[in-house]
Amino acid sequence: MKEKEIVEMTAEERREFEAYRLEKEKKRKEEDRKAQRLQYGEMVDKEVAEAMVDLMAVSNAMAAVKNGIYRTFETILDLKRELMGLSIDAQRSHTFTTSDGKYRLTLGVNTIDGYRDTVEDGIAMVRKYIEGLAKDEQTRALVNAVLRLLSRDQNGTIKASRVLQLRKMADDSGDDRFIEGVRIIEESYQPAITKRYIRAEYRNKLGAWVYVPLSMTDADAQIIANDNKTDGNDGE
Repeated sequence: MKEKEIVEMTAEERREFEAYRLEKEKKRKEEDRKAQRLQYGEMVDKEVAEAMVDLMAVSNAMAAVKNGIYRTFETILDLKRELMGLSIDAQRSHTFTTSDGKYRLTLGVNTIDGYRDTVEDGIAMVRKYIEGLAKDEQTRALVNAVLRLLSRDQNGTIKASRVLQLRKMADDSGDDRFIEGVRIIEESYQPAITKRYIRAEYRNKLGAWVYVPLSMTDADAQIIANDNKTDGNDGE
């Protein structure tokens, strides 16, 4: 057992000792926090690196499967063109269902609207016709409403759905210049593909279609749904 030693101090010495003790304790806590931050950083580095290996493997495997499916269905789409005698190149998606109605696969592309430079000529022709209709306040308000169909979004692009509305107006008007202007806009349409997608579904025992989760978000939603089902069964 250690013997206690009594040290006599003056009030000034006591204050200096307490200040020293507090400073020492402060430095110790700072060193502890520094060590903890270092440990945290090492844990993050390790777990992120290991997770990336797994995620990249999953991503590469899914990409390989996706590309393989698209290559396979190129042949099926060619056969579909021959059998149907139709041009299906403009279709954004194609859905295939097994004859027993058990599985369904949809292949498609997401696109954003885009136009060639010639669109400006069509817009000018349409504007000239529409603005020429403004005779008074009432017709001017109508003209402004129609011109809003030619307004551009934040990317500087005209929505394809608005061009369809213009097409109906042009056909109803019977004006050759209006019709020609809209036709130029339509012919200038050049959508850009942003990504290809595959949607897989199967019928459950109740006959409802169920999505096969093919993304991290979908997989997470599926886990939550399964957990909810488990909780519900436990409560029966």
